[in-house]
Amino acid sequence: MADEAVAEHPAEPAAPKAKDARSPEAPPRGGARGDGKAKDAPDAPGSSDASDAEAAEREKERERVADRFKDRTRDPLAEEQGEEEPTDAAAATRARRSGQKLLASGRDLVSFDRSDVSQVHINNISVGLDALRSGLPMRDGPVPEEELLRIRRTHIEPKGYVRLRRALRARRLLVLGGAPGTGRASTALALLEEVTRDGEGRQNSERVRRAGPEQGVRGLATQVMGGEGGHPRGTGYLLEPALDRPGTLPPDGMDLDQLASALAEQGSYAVVVVSVGSAANPLLAGRYGAICPPAPTRELVAVRLRKRLEEEHGDPARGGGGGSARDGDGDGGGGLDGHGDRDGGRDEGRAPDVDQDGDRTRDGGPDEAGSLSRLLERAAELREDPEVTEAVGLDDLRPAEAELFASLLAGHLLGSVDRAELLSGCRGLAAVQAYEWFAGVDRALAAPPPGDGRAPVRSGTAALFHPVAFRIALAVLGGASHSAVSAAAHLLTWELSVQSDPDSTPARPLFCDDPESDLALSRARPADGPVDVAGAEVTGRLIFYRGAALPAAVLAELWDRHFPVRAPVVRWLRLLADDPRPQVSMRAAVAAGELSVRDFEHGYAELVRPLAEAPTPRRRVFAATALDQAAGHASHRRAVRKVVEDWSRHGTPALRWTAAMALGYGRSADSMDDTLDALARIGVRDDGEQLAVASLNVVRLLTLPECATVLRRLADWTGHRGEEYQDLALVSIVRLALTDVDEVLDDEPGTPLGGRGDWPLLLALAATRPELTGKLADLFWTALNTARSRDVALDALETLLRSASRKDGRAWTREGLAALLPALTAEEHEQRRLKWLLRRMTRDQDRPLTEERARALWRLAVPARQRRSEEEESHG
Repeated sequence: MADEAVAEHPAEPAAPKAKDARSPEAPPRGGARGDGKAKDAPDAPGSSDASDAEAAEREKERERVADRFKDRTRDPLAEEQGEEEPTDAAAATRARRSGQKLLASGRDLVSFDRSDVSQVHINNISVGLDALRSGLPMRDGPVPEEELLRIRRTHIEPKGYVRLRRALRARRLLVLGGAPGTGRASTALALLEEVTRDGEGRQNSERVRRAGPEQGVRGLATQVMGGEGGHPRGTGYLLEPALDRPGTLPPDGMDLDQLASALAEQGSYAVVVVSVGSAANPLLAGRYGAICPPAPTRELVAVRLRKRLEEEHGDPARGGGGGSARDGDGDGGGGLDGHGDRDGGRDEGRAPDVDQDGDRTRDGGPDEAGSLSRLLERAAELREDPEVTEAVGLDDLRPAEAELFASLLAGHLLGSVDRAELLSGCRGLAAVQAYEWFAGVDRALAAPPPGDGRAPVRSGTAALFHPVAFRIALAVLGGASHSAVSAAAHLLTWELSVQSDPDSTPARPLFCDDPESDLALSRARPADGPVDVAGAEVTGRLIFYRGAALPAAVLAELWDRHFPVRAPVVRWLRLLADDPRPQVSMRAAVAAGELSVRDFEHGYAELVRPLAEAPTPRRRVFAATALDQAAGHASHRRAVRKVVEDWSRHGTPALRWTAAMALGYGRSADSMDDTLDALARIGVRDDGEQLAVASLNVVRLLTLPECATVLRRLADWTGHRGEEYQDLALVSIVRLALTDVDEVLDDEPGTPLGGRGDWPLLLALAATRPELTGKLADLFWTALNTARSRDVALDALETLLRSASRKDGRAWTREGLAALLPALTAEEHEQRRLKWLLRRMTRDQDRPLTEERARALWRLAVPARQRRSEEEESHG
């Protein structure tokens, strides 16, 4: 700008003309007031006859009013830390959005019938699941030859099967580790069947035996050596010791060496199956240890599906197929073992007639084969149907799940299962997994240690409860960092242990964590992703369930079937509500809302209402978020709206504060006008005591599609006769200019506003909603030209101007400023004010604005035809 032009401009911005003196071409500014201006509208010129004392008193009063107004623009979420402490609202918004994505798949109210979970029965499809229950002992005795034959025919090899077989043949003993349900015991049976088939016991009809878990490794060694209950040479033994029982010590290396020596002397073999975890890790790290990987999902489903279709359609090459999927306790693919593991993989070199995609390579008669081939093609298409995939909700299927899934697909293709039943059955897969994880977990606490019949030992509660605590923590905090989930799991382990045995102080093991075991036992996967730390994003190790259906299934199983666990979980959620990390507290709030939907009476009494009246903003935000999550369900929306309405009218200050935060999500009232009425009621009450939180939530509503309604109401409030309504509008307008999109937006980053996450919301709206630019400019003009809000609004305008370009010169919010500034500086005195502000910014000692950027901003604001001369343009 030219120096002479700056000299014409006073040290303070010139007072604008009264609104009724504006040129006819200029759009009307602000809301329609009764007298045409605000109660403390800008001072009119011509007061030179006033005394100096009166002028000084007026200036002091103006400063007091301005300071009081500035105080109302504070961050209402920062009260407990202090006004200058950042609250990282953007991180909280992202965490809430992430938590909602994990629980918004429509599974939170799955009503899968688990009154008799021993059988999953859909029409004529019945799959036994008794063996999936935790804690059931393995049966002691020989494995029937029919089961061995079935394993030989249909077992699918997991990756590394040949290596496992070589290790077993070389050492005679294999300690095989894996998560329950992954097919580890069936893989062990397949290994034993193969090595004994050509060994010394090949003529023995009982060459493969299951050993009772109470025997342990030492007891099995005695059996092998020919002691009491000994068996012929060349026998293969499958043992799964009960390492999860309190008071049970795992075998050491000498015990395993003794067993291996006995096996070698007798020409026998043994596979010891253990669950991955702290107790078994020393065994798996030794010379006999190996991890059993799961069988591939696609091949599992393909083989099971083909077998089901052959059973119903008939297989001319096999004469209808061998081995029913429903006979005994098997599933036609190796069956269920005594602990609930189904067969996992196919032995190498067997069943060459099925490829990985389920396509048949060996046909019988042309008609039958052609019909079966067409069914298999349709099955492949149905298996990849997006709706079916979403209903299954699991990234990979375990053997028992693959069997049920294949049965559902086959039933649908053959006409016995309709579409609705197919999708319902697919959704039930995750429910059955959740049931398995929690059924009878603490049953082991009431059982005495194996052997001497002593009284039950309860000192192992922490180790027993940690896996289930981790699953619950992952359901609540999925998508957070692995360390956050693990720490929350340890807190919940403590709460569960105390609830189970209140007279004892549970042990807290410090070096027992095994991240890989946690992943395996919880069907979880790690992933690198962004973590919010003090307002910045850094790369961290995140953790998720391997399937979108599992978080909701876990919460449903926990809340609907295990009532005693509610008390420790509620205490735990209250602890998470106090966590300063938004990735923890906001995800927990979303989960609390989902739990409240399942039992609103309990959730409201134990979680929502107590936290809504808490003295700290963080707990009240937790309660408001939980309420909004419940309002997302049509079944509970009316109840939530009634609660919020009552709080906004008759609640304590804390309840009104919480109601304002719930209203800001836009789902806690019948309409946008009702929402704004309630926020105004909260904001103007008690001399504007809660105007800050009310204005914040008015701004949050501007990210919703009905933002035009919000702007209309803001204009109405600026023209209201009551000063408190004017203040609500003015504070909201200033906050609109100071709030970034990321802090208030619930949409995905790909949306127009979401793609401008670090933009001030005012400029983002001006850039993406051009039909609203005039209204936005009018409102901001009102804040700039009202005495009590002028200083704060000028500071906000400076912030907007500085956001035009990034530090490296790249464009930032220029598009929004190009839309807003011309509408904001249509009058000459408005252009003088902008010119004065740009000059002040160029002379700022701490952050001087370059002359080049100042000129660029001036060109954005003032069209070329309105620039008075080429000299003025060249000087900026």
